[in-house]
Amino acid sequence: MPKQFTQNDAKSYLKRGFSALNRKDFKEAAACSQLVLKYLPKTVEAHFLIGLIGIESRDWGTATRAFKNVVALDKAHVAGWAQLARAFVTAGQYSNAETAISKAEALECNDPLVFDVIGTVHSLLGDQSVALQWYDRAAAVSNSAVFELSRAKALIFLGRTEEAGAALNAVLAEKPATAQAHWMKSRLGKAVSKDHIEILEELVAAETCAPVDQPFLHYALGKEYEDLGEWDAAFAAYDQGAKARQTEVQFDEAAEEKMFEALEQTFNQEWFEAAGQGNPDVSPIFIVGQPRTGTTLIERIITAHSDVSSAGELQQFAMSIKRLSGITSPKPMTAEIIGKAASLDPADLGSLYLQTTRALRPATPRFVDKMPVNYLYVPLIAAAFPNAKIVHVTRDPMDSCFSSFKQLFADAYFHSYDLEEMARHHVRYRKLMTVWKDLLGPKMFEINYENIVQEMEINARNIIDYLDLRWQDACLDFHKQTASVTTASAAQVREKAHTRSVGLWRRYDSQLEPARKILAREGFM
Repeated sequence: MPKQFTQNDAKSYLKRGFSALNRKDFKEAAACSQLVLKYLPKTVEAHFLIGLIGIESRDWGTATRAFKNVVALDKAHVAGWAQLARAFVTAGQYSNAETAISKAEALECNDPLVFDVIGTVHSLLGDQSVALQWYDRAAAVSNSAVFELSRAKALIFLGRTEEAGAALNAVLAEKPATAQAHWMKSRLGKAVSKDHIEILEELVAAETCAPVDQPFLHYALGKEYEDLGEWDAAFAAYDQGAKARQTEVQFDEAAEEKMFEALEQTFNQEWFEAAGQGNPDVSPIFIVGQPRTGTTLIERIITAHSDVSSAGELQQFAMSIKRLSGITSPKPMTAEIIGKAASLDPADLGSLYLQTTRALRPATPRFVDKMPVNYLYVPLIAAAFPNAKIVHVTRDPMDSCFSSFKQLFADAYFHSYDLEEMARHHVRYRKLMTVWKDLLGPKMFEINYENIVQEMEINARNIIDYLDLRWQDACLDFHKQTASVTTASAAQVREKAHTRSVGLWRRYDSQLEPARKILAREGFM
């Protein structure tokens, strides 16, 4: 080690690196940490900094490796264990996440930042009640209201919207320009005045929010203008939000086209008949489709039954495919994955899925996996679980596309921020589901959103009958459930089914014309 590089040098470079991270200058932050590790390879905080860079840049492989190094060098590093658990759970490695988070919880700590991370891990694991306990601890030991934002998220999932509103007001009282808090506040209820709109417009005009915060402001404006029936202003705001979001994400449409082609060509009748025997377990119920099409409504109807509980939107089926195939791609499905997945033993796939979901499945005889994108894997699901049930939820194509376009998603559905890309994606999806329907026949049950909200009881009974369950009147009172909901619809699913969203796209018919033309040309209008 060169004499000129000392521990003080390391501290100086790490301070500079953490400062760069706060500015989101990942290149400089990485350079500082790597320089320290070149001369002092066992410097725990340099590995920790690399892990944080991985998290902030959404490079979960780098984050996982870095935090593994942290806890290997310092087994009592509570923040390292918490962040490792966060990296594991985000990558879908739930059993590893549970092990790591238990290590963090067993160590002494009074750091609100660590409590907040632990709460986030439990939230991602699907336990909103435990998540809230940790968020409460963070808020209790902090002098800042910033942790109220996390509390608000958990409270919304748990249906405690009044408390969530109070938490968001606390955040905004301390930091009035917190864009995400404004967005969440806009979604708690229907706007009845322009009071909040005026605040949002001022924030947009000031141009002081970071680019990453701009989508939150625009989508909040769109939602509230729509509540007030100001359709042109609403669409303009949604459009601005989508354009702002597009600068942060990248949608590879060519790759998606190849993937859909490979799916259709690979999982055909010949493959299905030769796939082999799957796992005989009858407990899984898969609800698939596009986002914002009523999948949560169907889930709530089903899980109102005493024999069924929700396991949330699980990533385990896709992760099981990758694990058995030896694939590490972060994408849910690629042409490479499809080729390898076709040769998997269905029984092994089913068993691994059950093994990796064990900790997330409730104690009821049946459970629902409501991951919409599982529609890609329908033939594999049917082969892996010949006795399981698959419910495909459809919706009017234009309402489906517009509902996704006006939703700000976290890290999925990147096609939804451009109307024409959204429409072309929808065409590919509908054509694929037609193929799956021809392949599986009655093994997959299709239900239309418009039908169920217009004729609730008959359609709810049809769903329960398909699931081979006895009818319970509670299935019509699904909105009375108190269980948490981890979905973009969390603030809306606590009310009775309604038809307000049916045909809503027609309020924006001229602005949505580019999408309508594509859908009409392909025969979906």
